[in-house]
Amino acid sequence: MDVAPQRVNPWVVTFSVMLATFMEVLDTTVVNVSIPHIAGNLASTNEEGTWVVTSYLVSNAIILPISGWLANHMGRKRLLLLCVTGFTLTSLCCGLAASLPQLILFRVLQGLSGGGLQPLAQAILLETFPKERHGHAMAAFGIGILLAPILGPTLGGWITDNYSWRWIFYLNLPVGVLSVFLMNRFVFDPAYVKRSGAKVDLWGIGFLALGIGSLQVFLDTGQRKDWFSSNYIRTFAILCVVGLVAMIVRELMTDHPVVDLRVLKNRSFSAGVFLISMLGFVLYASLVLLPLYLQTLMGYPAYNSGLALSPRGIGALLFTPLAGHLTTKTDPRRLLAVGFVLGSITMFQLSGLNLYAGFWDIFWAQVLQGVALSFLFIPLMALAMARISPERMGNATSIFNLMRNIGGSVGIAVMTTFLSRRSQFHQNHLIADVTPGNLQAIRMLQGLQAHFHAQGISSVDAARKALAAMYAMVQQHAAMLAFVEAFWIMGVVFLLMLPFLPVLQYVKPKPAPQPEAIVRRDLGPVDMTALVSRVPESASSGSTAEEETHLLLH
Repeated sequence: MDVAPQRVNPWVVTFSVMLATFMEVLDTTVVNVSIPHIAGNLASTNEEGTWVVTSYLVSNAIILPISGWLANHMGRKRLLLLCVTGFTLTSLCCGLAASLPQLILFRVLQGLSGGGLQPLAQAILLETFPKERHGHAMAAFGIGILLAPILGPTLGGWITDNYSWRWIFYLNLPVGVLSVFLMNRFVFDPAYVKRSGAKVDLWGIGFLALGIGSLQVFLDTGQRKDWFSSNYIRTFAILCVVGLVAMIVRELMTDHPVVDLRVLKNRSFSAGVFLISMLGFVLYASLVLLPLYLQTLMGYPAYNSGLALSPRGIGALLFTPLAGHLTTKTDPRRLLAVGFVLGSITMFQLSGLNLYAGFWDIFWAQVLQGVALSFLFIPLMALAMARISPERMGNATSIFNLMRNIGGSVGIAVMTTFLSRRSQFHQNHLIADVTPGNLQAIRMLQGLQAHFHAQGISSVDAARKALAAMYAMVQQHAAMLAFVEAFWIMGVVFLLMLPFLPVLQYVKPKPAPQPEAIVRRDLGPVDMTALVSRVPESASSGSTAEEETHLLLH
């Protein structure tokens, strides 16, 4: 087993592990805005191109929950180096892919390689920093987890517009090489992480892959396939249920599970898992809905819509260190309450947008949301892991990060479906008012027809264009109403999490021992003043002060 020759500065370890973790989380969103370019370049449709994202998420979700078991089975440092090396090499292969099937295959391998980085990094940071500084450790982890998905669309759009989509993957190469060097030099396995010779639970791995993989496909493609009206979706729904149920039964019955679900008996951890799932729901759903609103209703190009999310990163970057410091000084549940309230305020602000909203209407809401996320993720991670033993930390962080990602996938699926259904509802409602009996509608139609006719278009074509323009306006207003409702619902979700705060257990740190007295189990407190006053009396005998103090205490 690899043992550290000397104590390494925890911030050096933090930089070493977070460099690769940031890169991996970034790859979950950086490709999204480049799908049309990738599909066009590889002679595929946009729907086929979405498998570049789906394949990565599926393989990533499968490996996440078993990364703790893998670390115990083969050694954490060994697994970490293998993950970063594999992720770097598969990134190179993705950039060199000559066809869509090749790219999808390499994205599957990339997801399998990088899936363990998040839980491994979190476990290493929690072990590197003492318990009283876990807030600082989670602040460092939170910066990567919060900023990466926010910066992903902006960075992906800029690289694609100015260079090529292939450079999205080539960008990982120097980062990966540097990360491997730093991890090999500064990261070491703790004494309790030993390579296990226990029998491999192949049934557990199989059921896990079937259940989690089918769930991810179900969530990512459900809206495009119209959910349960599609045999394709129904098949994956059945496979998901069968796989997850079988996996839970298997893992609770076996002596050596790949995912130890018994850790959920810890009340604070299970409450933290539920809340991180809900936070993933809101975070990832808003990351999808806001750019969609800007592109479809406000006419923003892909790069600018991604750039509009950057103020959220500013808020997170500025306040995450403060949130980490306050987590070590006060009851983290108070910070969570502040975060939930701020998060709901930002969503209610976004629910007040209209078709004439400007950049600054979105800017300040995004900054405030970044602040809210800082006061949510950092204290929640610290509270959830506070009562987890170091030996079970890898398994716990695997479950924690998996549920955040699954919560995000559920949020995207639910809110995009809600947006589609409510847009249709409002469209039907608005069209009911566009009738020959509505004087205002007739006047608008006549005005549009006159406008097109004045441009030299014939009366017949002008009438058709006027009808098309009015229908487009109805669709636009219907979509706007659906976006408003979606943001309002996410604001309510923030508030609904407040009642769960008392379930989280907070243990107040013990005060440091007073220097005036040393407490002995048999004699009670010993007065240091009396000890010091007695030392000089025997100093002439040749004994040192340290020896004299040792004799007095023992």
